[in-house]
Amino acid sequence: MTQHQKDAALAVALMDLTSLNTSDTTKSIQALVDSINPTLGTPAAVCVYSDFVDDAKIALAARELNHVKVATVTNFPTGDAPISDVINETLIAIERGADEIDLVIPYKKLIAGDAQTVLNYVSESKKACGSRAQLKVIIESGELKTDALINQATELAIEGGADFVKTSTGKVAVNATLESTKIMLSAIKNTGKHVGFKAAGGVKTVADASDYLALARAIMGDDYLQANTFRFGASSLLNDVYKVLNETQQ
Repeated sequence: MTQHQKDAALAVALMDLTSLNTSDTTKSIQALVDSINPTLGTPAAVCVYSDFVDDAKIALAARELNHVKVATVTNFPTGDAPISDVINETLIAIERGADEIDLVIPYKKLIAGDAQTVLNYVSESKKACGSRAQLKVIIESGELKTDALINQATELAIEGGADFVKTSTGKVAVNATLESTKIMLSAIKNTGKHVGFKAAGGVKTVADASDYLALARAIMGDDYLQANTFRFGASSLLNDVYKVLNETQQ
């Protein structure tokens, strides 16, 4: 197996296969789950809007893919909802069976200098998740723009109890980049805490994924590259991964 093929196999195992479109339906979520080919590898999770958590769970169970987690989003995508709404959203999603909550921080508040509000959103969401769901915190790195703000947002997420820190919603002009990833991984490493990282938005090919895997290996070491500490949020990456893995099997 070439490194490219190894990275393809690793990428699928670390993937949050994502559909967060306003046009999503029960049928489209079914199609998302149907796109998984277990003989070529299964993703770590499927990420859908809260309304479709049930549908995703049922579709996965029908294919005996119960080990694939279901993630959903809160305060998405703008980060502007009142904290009471966000906590309510979180609790409803967990009741629907969500295993992971991807929270968008109120990043505009952070840009305006209000770090405390960001910390509150994370720590209150973590409290709502309890032991029932993992909390992945989206800092929207492309909107924060500066190294200092990306670093600060990552530190606040960790301080608030994030299980993962995630780059982006995939809904803004600049999503995951290697530059922001380097800052975020370094910030995670500097805390010495066992916190995961998720690159989301713009990781479309195995070649893209390989760059992120190489960077994570360099900063965090090989052991970090497993589903409980490293994820890709992607919708189109699966196609390229399966294409590469199909060629390997032929």
